[in-house]
Amino acid sequence: MSTLSGNWREAIDDVDAALIDGYQSGFPVEERPFRRVGADLGINESAAIERVRALREAGIVRRFGAVLNPPVIGSSTLAAVQAPADRFEEVAAIVNDYRQVNHNYARDHEWNMWFVVTAGSRAARDDILADIERRTGCDVLNLPMLTDYYIDLEFPVVNGDRFARESLEERLDSSATRISEEAAGDLSALEAELLLEIQDGFPLSATPYRDIAESVGYAVEDVLAAVERLLESGCLKRIGCVINHVVTGFDANCMVVWDVPDESLDEWGERAGGLPYVTLCYNRPRRPEQEWPYNLFTMIHGRDPEAVDAKIDELAADYLPVDHERLYSTETLKQTGARYDDLVGR
Repeated sequence: MSTLSGNWREAIDDVDAALIDGYQSGFPVEERPFRRVGADLGINESAAIERVRALREAGIVRRFGAVLNPPVIGSSTLAAVQAPADRFEEVAAIVNDYRQVNHNYARDHEWNMWFVVTAGSRAARDDILADIERRTGCDVLNLPMLTDYYIDLEFPVVNGDRFARESLEERLDSSATRISEEAAGDLSALEAELLLEIQDGFPLSATPYRDIAESVGYAVEDVLAAVERLLESGCLKRIGCVINHVVTGFDANCMVVWDVPDESLDEWGERAGGLPYVTLCYNRPRRPEQEWPYNLFTMIHGRDPEAVDAKIDELAADYLPVDHERLYSTETLKQTGARYDDLVGR
């Protein structure tokens, strides 16, 4: 066993650690992928499969499979409401009732409930927001992503880092990527069926792609080629272990919103998004009519709130010297993967 400390770490050994940190992405796209995974880890194919299963059952791995990129396939938005304290649970239940809501968090702010809505079209998405307004009686702050500078929750967790990537120093690729609210993935029939089949994860077997192929009624060679196309086009962000960051101690997570001059937005967004400790960085619209002046969002994930605050101080002093607010998450109200059936129109 490893000498790693902490409750969840004491339950894993060095092979588990290599699997957790080494296969958050890059899972082989080939007929017997666990053979190669096992060879890389110095274990056999069956042992590799069983280790992934055990990590999933322990809650360290939330899901094993593909991570969808909703803005490329359909239309998604970050939204918020100001839920009255005496109706907070009622409002949360209404919001969570929508299958198109895949994340919902309580945050320490006047806008105290933040959720993501993902649908197959902008019209469908906006209908859901309007329905949430009607049912809750709460004004909805609609903040679709306009520019992606950096979005990736893949980072090492088997360590003593106080915040994400503390032990890493390299800058990240944070080139500005425009996001259309009218996005619709140009999917073939096979690709649409494939996304539906894998939305809850991959089969944990020696031949996961063959099992998927049999379920959707295509040859395994066609499925492998389709997966490669979906990765190349950006419809799938990565394939591997989707880590439960709360279980691994990264529960001091802060969304910081910034009032960046419009003429400096790309320059400053790319600069901030390239920092190792910034896990998310993107541009969303201001909503002055709802007293929302902020147009740049960053996230920092950490285990130590004081360390996270210190990195935000550094970010404000050295990279984003503008008005900002810190919205710490106080409770996870809902967390699921986006439903592919809502994105592919099935």
